[in-house]
Amino acid sequence: MNPHGAYGRRPRNSRHGGIPYRSRRGIFFGVCRGLAEHFDFSVAGMRLLFVVGIFMTGVWPMVAGYLLAALLMRVEPMIPLNSEDDAEFYSSYTASRQMALHRIKRVYDHLERRIQRLENTVTSRDYDWEQRLNGRDR
Repeated sequence: MNPHGAYGRRPRNSRHGGIPYRSRRGIFFGVCRGLAEHFDFSVAGMRLLFVVGIFMTGVWPMVAGYLLAALLMRVEPMIPLNSEDDAEFYSSYTASRQMALHRIKRVYDHLERRIQRLENTVTSRDYDWEQRLNGRDR
């Protein structure tokens, strides 16, 4: 069974929430494939619509729109986003890598402080291992 449903297309919004992403498997920046996957439309049909748009509006407006979409759309994540936290982190990472690095550092510092408190509690002279191991309360 094909994991992306009928005709090899994945259902709309199933992997990445409600935002269209540029596809990593696209020919030129992946805009047409990303939009086709988002709207559950065939890639050939989306490319055909782009070509028809070129003939109807002229070359430069469609090329400018395509390049603008390529700049504004984020690249498709490498792995599926399974939770809100994953989606939030990916959005923060693609928006600003500095912000994502600060977020990772903040989480690391928080864990470091918790481990330090635990070590200080367990290694203090007041901590009575015999009483804790034998299950006797003070």
